[in-house]
Formats: sequence, structure tokens, C-alpha cells
Amino acid sequence: MLTPEIINAINSALHEDVGTGDVTTLTIVPSQAQMCAHIMAKQDGVVAGLEVAEAVFHSLDPQVKFTYLVKDGAQVKNRQSIAKISGSAHALMIGERTAMNFLGRMSGIATMTQQFVTAVAGTKTKILDTRKTAPGLRQIDKWAVKLGGGQNHRMGLYDMILIKDNHIDFCGSLEKAVQQARDGVKKLSLPQTLQQVPSQIPIEVEARTLADVQAALNLDVEFILLDNMNLETMHEAVLLNQKQKQPAKLEASGNVNLSNVRDTAETGVDLISVGALTHSVKNFDASFLWTS
Repeated sequence: MLTPEIINAINSALHEDVGTGDVTTLTIVPSQAQMCAHIMAKQDGVVAGLEVAEAVFHSLDPQVKFTYLVKDGAQVKNRQSIAKISGSAHALMIGERTAMNFLGRMSGIATMTQQFVTAVAGTKTKILDTRKTAPGLRQIDKWAVKLGGGQNHRMGLYDMILIKDNHIDFCGSLEKAVQQARDGVKKLSLPQTLQQVPSQIPIEVEARTLADVQAALNLDVEFILLDNMNLETMHEAVLLNQKQKQPAKLEASGNVNLSNVRDTAETGVDLISVGALTHSVKNFDASFLWTS
């Protein structure tokens, strides 16, 4: 899962922190010194980012030994050791903060995602992330969502057509926006990473009213975004959708939190996108502890 983008993020984070060198470690610790450490969870939750942490240390010294005591995506308890690291003291000391930053953020995202997934358990609804990720860390943030049991929405602007209110207003109507998208995509030069022919690029339309929902259904779009609708209106949208020969996937979005996500799921929507998974995550509490 360590894509070139993730490797670049690791290298950038190390460069940001280390700069021209860790003057404390370089002046105090002998270059040949060896040390051992372990990472301990300081709360209950879901671990994510061990593979990234390992890559941080290996980028500094490939000889560092990183031993997994649990797998990424595992549920852990407070005070549980989750990894052991041994090798060059320089590599361990220099890489510690960068490795723990990635691990803390990813585990925080995975833990929050699991809470949302658990809240809708027993319904058909799936929890999605959004593009509200930390700049430069999108693949890392979305990886953490998957480790927490959620699903990824589009990765970026290039792999799905999402016609939002501004696009509709610019075109003059929802119908015109969808038609222009279908006509225009055939003329685009698409990136190889998309690996799709233009006719297979899914279209999602933001609906602000039930009339918008019906218009989108009449156009046979694959997804309809129910943005900031109340529960009653969302349920009515679900009923409209059920009458279609080819129903769309309905996605609820806007002001979703743990106190209302269950009620939202019980309207019958297929998907709920939650920006808070990545834009309001609380860092997972863990410690990097030296051992003898």
C-alpha cells in the first residue's frame, strides 16, 4: 500500500523535521550506538499507520528491525504494545516524531471511522470519507479510513464527476449540467491512473430538493447527493428512488455526527459521507518508549 505518493509524503515529512540534520542527536549520540524501543497505545482504538511508521525508520536506515505486535486495522487496548523497533539509535531518535505523527493521525482517523461504522451497524448504509483531507496526505488519510472499516469516496477531481450546486447554477439547470458533463467527458484527455473509458466515469449530482432528486433519477445518474436534507426529506427521496427500474445510490451529506448518523442511516440511504473523519480527527494517543 506504500504508493509513490505515500513515499513522497514520508520523505517530505522527514525533510521538514530533520532539515540539515538533528543537531541534538548528532552531537550527543555516537553514530554506532544501537537502541531498542516499543510503541504503546495509550487509549483504546484502532491502530493504523504501522506500515508508514516502519517506512519512516527504513528510509533513515534499512537495517532497522520493525516488529509488528498487531496488524494495521487491529483493535487495541490502552497500555497495549503494538510494535517493537531496534537498530541504529540515530535512526530511531531522528525518525521517532515523524513516525509517531503519521501513526497518531492515521490511528485517530481509523478509530473515529470505526465509531461511525459501528453506529450504523445493522443498516445497509456505508460510511464514506470526503476530500476534506490534510493537503499532501490524501492517500494516507483515506487509507486510514479503510483500515477503520469505512469506504473511500472519490480520490480527487479526476476519478468521478460530481455536479454540485455551483456547477448546476453555472449551467442554468441540473439537466443541462448532466448533459454537458456526458458530452464533454468524451473529449477529455484522461490520466492513465483513471483506467476507465469515458462512458464508465460515474456521475453524481447534488440534489437540494425532492424535485432535484426526481430530475436526477430521470437522467439515470449513478449517484445522488442529498445535501443537508432533513430526515423526512431524505426518507421521501429514498421512496422516490425505490420506484426506479434502476435506482441510484443515495448519499447523505452535511452536518453528520455520531449523535445523528444512526437516524440518517435509518432513512434508507445507501451512503453517508462524513468530512469529520479526516478534517476534525483527534490524534490517537500513543507513546514511543525506550527499552533496555
